[in-house]
Amino acid sequence: MQQYQTILFDLDGTLTDSAPGILNSVRYACRKLELPLPEEAVLRRFLGPPLPASFQEYLHLDEAGTRRAVEAFREYYPAKGIFENEVYPGVPALLAALKGAGRRVVMATSKPEVFARRIMEHFSLEGYFDAICGATIDERRTDKGDVIAYALETAGVTDLRHTVMVGDREHDVKGAARNGLPCIGALYGYGSAAELHAAGAVALAGTVADLHAMLLHG
Repeated sequence: MQQYQTILFDLDGTLTDSAPGILNSVRYACRKLELPLPEEAVLRRFLGPPLPASFQEYLHLDEAGTRRAVEAFREYYPAKGIFENEVYPGVPALLAALKGAGRRVVMATSKPEVFARRIMEHFSLEGYFDAICGATIDERRTDKGDVIAYALETAGVTDLRHTVMVGDREHDVKGAARNGLPCIGALYGYGSAAELHAAGAVALAGTVADLHAMLLHG
């Protein structure tokens, strides 16, 4: 594997295990709107994709219902759910090693950018990033391909030949491809090997240690 000079990272399921906070926020929204609580397998599908699309697809809500569900989700998430979250072991060392090797490190997440920044500051990881880029809170930018394009522009990345995306769901892989980038699948996150392979991931990292070896040693 080539030595990539710029690495774009997804957040949820790639840098942190954010499942408890996201799922609790979905549960809160369902209770508030008096919606049937989905089974655990359905709830876990909310991990990764843009939030409005998940409410529409998995709870079959119309546009107005989706808007109310997102608003309810965001009552719980910024107050509690955002920090029901843990950094995967090995991630701080990986980020430090990348920066020490002179690599450019950029975040590209479908989570609203304001939340992504708070999470990185909470875990004292913000200093490792050349840019932290995410979705807009008003839902104008949520598609992963759009977020990646925004991240590349914000960070001033022009040499795509030496740039790679790292993410754990098919949305990361497909969004990267839309921007002419390969994507390494973070198999320790929320997506399966079948999902990531089918989407076109160029490689799979079973652990953060595997990812470290791929990015630093090729």
